[in-house]
Amino acid sequence: MARIAFQGIAKRFGDVSVIENLDLEIHDHEFMVFVGPSGCGKSTALRMIAGLEEPSEGQLSIGDRVVNDVHPKDRDVAMVFQSYALYPHMTVRENIAFGLKIRKVPPGDVEKLVDEAAGILGLKPLLDRKPKALSGGQRQRVALGRAIVRKPSVFLFDEPLSNLDAELRVQMRAELAKLQYRLKTTTVYVTHDQVEAMTLGHRIAVLAPMGKDRKSNLKQVGTPLELYDRPENVFVAKFIGTPNMNMVRATVNADGTGLQAQGFATPVPAALQAELRARAGRELLLGIRPEHVGEASAHGWTLTAPLGGTVEIIETIGHEVIVHFRCGDDIVIAKLGAHRIPAFGDRIDLVMNAEAMHLFDPQTEQRIAG
Repeated sequence: MARIAFQGIAKRFGDVSVIENLDLEIHDHEFMVFVGPSGCGKSTALRMIAGLEEPSEGQLSIGDRVVNDVHPKDRDVAMVFQSYALYPHMTVRENIAFGLKIRKVPPGDVEKLVDEAAGILGLKPLLDRKPKALSGGQRQRVALGRAIVRKPSVFLFDEPLSNLDAELRVQMRAELAKLQYRLKTTTVYVTHDQVEAMTLGHRIAVLAPMGKDRKSNLKQVGTPLELYDRPENVFVAKFIGTPNMNMVRATVNADGTGLQAQGFATPVPAALQAELRARAGRELLLGIRPEHVGEASAHGWTLTAPLGGTVEIIETIGHEVIVHFRCGDDIVIAKLGAHRIPAFGDRIDLVMNAEAMHLFDPQTEQRIAG
């Protein structure tokens, strides 16, 4: 069993607090992704699992064993780093086998395990090549082979695809997902790329840089759709999703049936009105995803609010167009069909799907409704 549990974990470097109050359980056989911007502590958390960093406070368990004081080699984990860290003078076969030989695995077993790993990763034709004769994707597969050949209880990946080009990253994401499904090994994966996180993780832990309040880096844990459909706070709402969720300030009207922003007014779904009546006259943060802003004729939305403004940025992607337009003092982003491309400076008139709104408290930035 390879369940991993962080209980009250903190990591501090002198007066610098990197992680505080991290409570998180990673299930056996789960593919867990740590995602967040630079400085949020995701790689530090991964290195604590590996034993490369010691917690300043709290208890870290792998399986049923507390590992705070367990040496890295005795934790039964394998780590793949951002740099491939291959030995340039060794062949692919020798690179994959190196860790097994260090552990004095019998030569017959080494050969069998290397062939098995090479078969899984499609490396058999490359076993006699040296790293300089490999492409970036092939080198990354060799680094993976060196990890899986040990058959560890836990795989740890520290931004392993960041050095690859865009097309190869997509290919390697698919290969990693298939590999984890096949091996059923508990996997913890670190990335700053939320698309990578959404496409790979069974669950995602969203982390943020440590604030002055030192409450916790961990902002939300959930499946990709849970984070996307119901973010618990403004940080997650804006971090998960491409483009970012629109976030505007709006005031609740007297009876809680609508909101007034600077550039538009919107009705509120009936399910939210009881919550908002208690907040009449108060300001909220209204979140709406770009796919819920569009042309009325292109959607069957039943509860809408008109909004429009002057086009400031146009991003033509192919299958769709991302339009940034100024509405009052706010910039609103909309996703439009590929054949509806406005010009810079045009007036554009769209509607918002009010049923899809998210509402947050502007002081705490925590979700209140939607």
